[in-house]
Amino acid sequence: MKTAREEFVFSAEPEPHRLRTKQLLKRHPEIRQWIGPNPVTFLWTVVIVALQFAAAWFVARQSWWVVVLVAYTIGAVADHALFVVIHETAHKLVFKRKLPNILTALFANLPQFFPGAIGFSKYHLKHHAFQGVYELDGDLPFRWEARLVGSSPLGKALWLLLYPIFQAIRPWRVKEVPLWDRWTAVNVIVVALADAAIWVWLGPKALVYLALSLFFSIGLHPLGARWIQRHSLTHGNEQETSSYYGPLNRLAFNVGYHNEHHDFPSVSWNHLPKVHDAAPEVYGELAAHQSWTRLLFRFLFDRKVTLFSRVVRNDRNHVALDDAVKPDEEASRALAP
Repeated sequence: MKTAREEFVFSAEPEPHRLRTKQLLKRHPEIRQWIGPNPVTFLWTVVIVALQFAAAWFVARQSWWVVVLVAYTIGAVADHALFVVIHETAHKLVFKRKLPNILTALFANLPQFFPGAIGFSKYHLKHHAFQGVYELDGDLPFRWEARLVGSSPLGKALWLLLYPIFQAIRPWRVKEVPLWDRWTAVNVIVVALADAAIWVWLGPKALVYLALSLFFSIGLHPLGARWIQRHSLTHGNEQETSSYYGPLNRLAFNVGYHNEHHDFPSVSWNHLPKVHDAAPEVYGELAAHQSWTRLLFRFLFDRKVTLFSRVVRNDRNHVALDDAVKPDEEASRALAP
């Protein structure tokens, strides 16, 4: 029997959220009223994108230490919020129709240096539908990735610092999802043109600022602890999804409410706290995090918490990938009157 640091934790049980959704809807039918998109998110997106480009303009003539400092303090927060916007568009939670959500995702991706919006959307929906299935869940690290990083603070710090790179190569493992399509190509072209424009008009410091903002937003930063918080086994081996209820949710569109989101992926970010408050007998009993900063340091220095601290399963919900009901569609059906 391999230890947790040498292999993932295997579960023969299905992922917990579908069953809990059905149980919660029976006890709390009022949750149905919160399903649907929130177009106000687009207005926030415009503000944040404008802020990032304004910050890039500001640092373009500053010293390099200013570039790094502003990227870590302002750029990381802005980019992280834009990641959550892209996440909302993946579930069609900004607009009702698919095309406006795609365009919003592309717009949010403009200042993020790397063209990842469309790819994230494709693989994220499979993460919901096949949580913990190694061949289908792109959120899981590679086994070689977990072995390479190991349990040392240095290894885990370097992994967090370079997390955008690891995240970008994971889709190669999910072979049943097409890596390229027309929107992925559009995404690459649009972001490449934005990067080129920044380089030409504002200079290399502005582009480096955008790149650093990306790496800090999902890397070696308190906000980067979100990637540990969501599905790492930090509360024993039984709870594979955890929420965060700390103050940074106010800067991150409530993305910390992760159990609530997986239970109700068709509820937009502004209503997730209402879902939490509607079912205290469930969410109040689940272990949760109150500080991403505290979790960051625990991940770095607790040798028992590694990339192998994740649950995997073989259950594909008894359906082929092409026949699987998308999680947002499934939730919509469940929540429909």
